[in-house]
Amino acid sequence: MINSEQLLSKIKSYNKFSNIGPLNKAYNFALEAHKNQKRVSGIPYIAHPIAVANILAELKLDSATIITGLLHDTLEDTKATYDIVLNEFGKEVADLVDGVTKISALEEKIADNSQAENFRKLILATSKDIRVLFVKLADRLHNMRTIDAFQSTLKKKRIAKETMEIYAPLADRMGMNTIRDELEDLSFSVLNNEARNLIVERLKFIKNNRLDNFNVVSSELAVLLKENGVEAIIIGREKTPFSIWRKIQNKKISLEHLTDIIGFRVIVNSINECYKTVGVLHSKYSAIPFKFKDYVSTPKINKYQSIHTAIIGPKKQRIEVQIRTHEMNDFAERGIASHWKYKISEKLSELSLKQYDWLRDLVEIMETGNSPEHYYEFTKLNVPGKCFLFYS
Repeated sequence: MINSEQLLSKIKSYNKFSNIGPLNKAYNFALEAHKNQKRVSGIPYIAHPIAVANILAELKLDSATIITGLLHDTLEDTKATYDIVLNEFGKEVADLVDGVTKISALEEKIADNSQAENFRKLILATSKDIRVLFVKLADRLHNMRTIDAFQSTLKKKRIAKETMEIYAPLADRMGMNTIRDELEDLSFSVLNNEARNLIVERLKFIKNNRLDNFNVVSSELAVLLKENGVEAIIIGREKTPFSIWRKIQNKKISLEHLTDIIGFRVIVNSINECYKTVGVLHSKYSAIPFKFKDYVSTPKINKYQSIHTAIIGPKKQRIEVQIRTHEMNDFAERGIASHWKYKISEKLSELSLKQYDWLRDLVEIMETGNSPEHYYEFTKLNVPGKCFLFYS
């Protein structure tokens, strides 16, 4: 568990305009409010809100959102009230904490409401301030990281299924790929741990060969691009066990025949260099048909931008390559959280429904009075149905 100084130092590293006073106050407030509480695992409860705040700091979010992370369970689990939080931290934080509390309350009513109805209420709650969803995703991520503390297999599977069907797709729609990937893989470990273990063991078996191949290929690509005047950073992106399982299911191939376990990410300085990199790679190596996707000129619905291609590269290996600028890579990691800019103050850049068509469309669908299942399925469209064959 990180202490207040470590958390504040992390925030200051990306936002020198952050007001340390309220952040430190919120840390101590949460510490006092949860002082006699324990988590299911037996550790002090305060470890959870601090972990949530740390996840939000890793996303480089504003002070109000991180304070909300520290306080997000105080209205539900302690003697603190909305008015107390309002008086201590102001209306912005009080409303955010209240929004997260209402979503948490929905999760306790799954037996009474349909999953779709809970999803409707979640979207309506977050449409007023999308930062509520940031906190809820961080809350769910830490809960999934510690889900093994629950004794009930049924409860763990219910939470994992809900995470896979609601929270991972929402993270995807917000462009938060890092959080989406971890939520999916943590859910996979609960829903089909046997299959996940097989993949993990396979990855361990080929680890050294995998690293050697990456070093050889990345070095050759780096030299090739430099010779053609492209300044680039090349990093490896090892696929998660769940993403490997999904590919196996979709392509109907065995794990032994899956070769592209590491993807290559080429990060350049401009959009022009993105397209120049494609030309260089396709001129040198054979491109694999039907694998070229240009999300730079035509971004995904969640605003994700990158060029994807696959080639028969060095050592005659089939490799997948993502080509993007530094800004595109930041968005791919943090999603719409990357839109937060700290200039002369902590004033946030505009984040309204108009910028996020999918969220606006969901709210409009709800206002038309369509059935809950209609808009519930709307957000599940990005989740391949085959991935849920392992549910029991």
